[in-house]
Amino acid sequence: MTNRICHIEIDHQGLALPTPEIEQERQVAIFDLLEDNSFALPARDGRLAPEGPFRLALAIREGRLVFDIQTEATEKVGEFHLSLGPFRQVVKDYFQICESYFDAVKRLPPSQIEAIDMARRGIHNEGARVLQERLEGKAAVDIDTARRLFTLICVLHWG
Repeated sequence: MTNRICHIEIDHQGLALPTPEIEQERQVAIFDLLEDNSFALPARDGRLAPEGPFRLALAIREGRLVFDIQTEATEKVGEFHLSLGPFRQVVKDYFQICESYFDAVKRLPPSQIEAIDMARRGIHNEGARVLQERLEGKAAVDIDTARRLFTLICVLHWG
């Protein structure tokens, strides 16, 4: 399949060092994303849609989320910047529920951990939905790809 991400890079410049839990989330999200994703760019300005697979670099620059996209052969095919405003509350909520989850895993019974994990998944799905909306007209991603990208956006917000 060509409409996919084959390589992902996170620009850590200016970011706080992640906790072990955040680093684990990042590694799992990247692994899962590269294993299975759907990412396509639309046709623009009368030109055909660029074909993947794509190399994606994610960064936060000047308070904006930057998607820098290249072909597998490193030819630049697009770059777009998204306002972080629409993500702020859901990222904040996600970090709070993750903190509760990581804490619960250490000391609570499975039934309570499961309830917190369900809430965590719900907030994660909301973040993925916001990302899909923000990407409309710029890139097409399925819900699983949006979920994994949302995790990486959270990693960029860390600290």
